[in-house]
Amino acid sequence: MVVVRPVIMSGGSGTRLWPLSRQSFPKQLLPIVGDRSMLQETAARVSGTEFAPPLIVAGEDHRFFIKRQLEDAGFAPAAILLEPAQRNTAAAAALAAEWSLAHGLEGEVLLLMPSDHMIRDADAFLEAVSRAAPHAGHAIITFGAQPDEPSIQYGYVQVGEPVNGEERVRRIIRFVEKPDQHAAESYVASGEYLWNAGIFLFGAQTYLRELERHLPTTRAAIADAMQSSSSDGAFVRPEPKAFLQAENISIDHGVMEHTDLGLVVPVEMDWSDLGSWSAVWKALPKDAANNAIQGDVLTLDTRNSLVRSDGRATVTTIGLENTAVVAMRDAILVAPLSRADEVKQIVQQMEKDGRDQATTPAKVARPWGSYESLDQGDRFQIKHIVVRPGEQLSLQMHYHRSEHWIVVKGTAEVTIGDKVSLLQENQSTYIPAGTTHRLANPGKVPLELVEVQCGPYLGEDDIVRFNDEYGRA
Repeated sequence: MVVVRPVIMSGGSGTRLWPLSRQSFPKQLLPIVGDRSMLQETAARVSGTEFAPPLIVAGEDHRFFIKRQLEDAGFAPAAILLEPAQRNTAAAAALAAEWSLAHGLEGEVLLLMPSDHMIRDADAFLEAVSRAAPHAGHAIITFGAQPDEPSIQYGYVQVGEPVNGEERVRRIIRFVEKPDQHAAESYVASGEYLWNAGIFLFGAQTYLRELERHLPTTRAAIADAMQSSSSDGAFVRPEPKAFLQAENISIDHGVMEHTDLGLVVPVEMDWSDLGSWSAVWKALPKDAANNAIQGDVLTLDTRNSLVRSDGRATVTTIGLENTAVVAMRDAILVAPLSRADEVKQIVQQMEKDGRDQATTPAKVARPWGSYESLDQGDRFQIKHIVVRPGEQLSLQMHYHRSEHWIVVKGTAEVTIGDKVSLLQENQSTYIPAGTTHRLANPGKVPLELVEVQCGPYLGEDDIVRFNDEYGRA
């Protein structure tokens, strides 16, 4: 039996699902169409006995969120490979292949998959992986989803002849990256094309040989970066200077368009990359008017629309059709569903203008928990802070602001200067500006408190960390 090791890529920023998904906490870490995050759903899909523990490829900023989400869902990754910068999927695949060979696992095959895709028919997908695995030692296999419409949001694979008479394993004639509408319609009508699901299966040595042929600079860069890598528990850090020499190119363009080892396995698995609000609308259950409703929403004479409220306000719509309305506490998107993918241009403009909403949500996730700004004015800010059981913030100090902490749930261990004390619900404390302090949750339930900041400057960069278990000091 061939051992398959999932390689889950979790490095994207998910800007096409703004304002829900943002750079500091992107869509793969969020529950988009269910109760679990997309990362957790992906890990669960490949958690059977036929799979080895997964490798995760991600960035430094999300490492603790990823580790905790996997632990919360009961999954223990073999390693989390931390990219110093984004270099696309060809480099991500190479990191995993180098890790596999370095650990003497030449007999495994690697299943490279994004962390933010939806596959409703998991059984069909797993059967396709099982069917493809015997070929992965001498081929690079992609999985082709059966198209149900001439979408221009996906790439296409033209399917060729069966391999050794096996109808459900085919050779690849060519890849087509996101065609125009006329071409997409002709592809779907011909029956010769499948959507490129962006999922690949290969042996580590096979992939690295092809990378050497077609992207030798990237092959050398990743080999050097992994040879000089460092480890910190589950985290593996490739050497940055070498890694940054790798080309920023996808496995599709860099390898699959050129290799003669490409195969495709067709599979009807109800797949979507959830890459736009129109794709999310399509994936969600609908009401009698064909609306996808999430959160506190009331509609009147509204049809074929997605209306989502994740903020504190009730969202109401009248007379809308084919529209996306996504309301967060600090930002709202309203767009025709057919143009909702253009939100990426809005995000780029907000980044240019220096708006925090482009990258940071109102509720900011931290390795220890979260905080949310409730109100802000001249010389004051009020936050709701949640600290997970057993977690603590850094030992820190602020130059320009004082802080008042009021515990509303749980028990707080408070360090102010040299004094350590416990605060229970409905108790409070005061931290003067310039005083070293720390907040921790020694209990078994989440700690919640209200923080009132006062001072002439309240920015998050007014912080000096003296000690931090998350490596930020």
